[in-house]
Amino acid sequence: MIAALALGFAVAASAQPRAIGVRVGNGGEISYQHSLGNNFLEVDGGLGLGFDGTFNVGATGIYNFMIAEFGGGFGFYAGPGAGVGLGLGDANYFTLSAAGMVGIEYNFAIPLQLSLDFRQHVGLGFGGNGLWTPSSVGLGIRYKF
Repeated sequence: MIAALALGFAVAASAQPRAIGVRVGNGGEISYQHSLGNNFLEVDGGLGLGFDGTFNVGATGIYNFMIAEFGGGFGFYAGPGAGVGLGLGDANYFTLSAAGMVGIEYNFAIPLQLSLDFRQHVGLGFGGNGLWTPSSVGLGIRYKF
């Protein structure tokens, strides 16, 4: 009975097209993924603290292509996207950026996914910020449903 339940849980988790959780990098973000065939759309929104003491609020959307899947639940992905942000503090600014991400994920037999990624933004900061090029390494923990 336990083996049948574990197998059913594993099949259900691998067939699910959505995941929600957190991505922790330069601050914390709520992270949502939606499968589109073998690829997926990831939307992250969150809060952070800039090196200049500025409080940041932002959102990023990335279309990730699943480049390779390895046995045992591992997958390698990369994709382009866009971001928007707002900085509040000594230097108030608004940002629009192009973004890119590359990462690796692991899908457990239960509905849990871990990921490690690198995300780079290149864009414009309006309000005295000029060229805006932040990057972050993020750890994602998501529940698949």
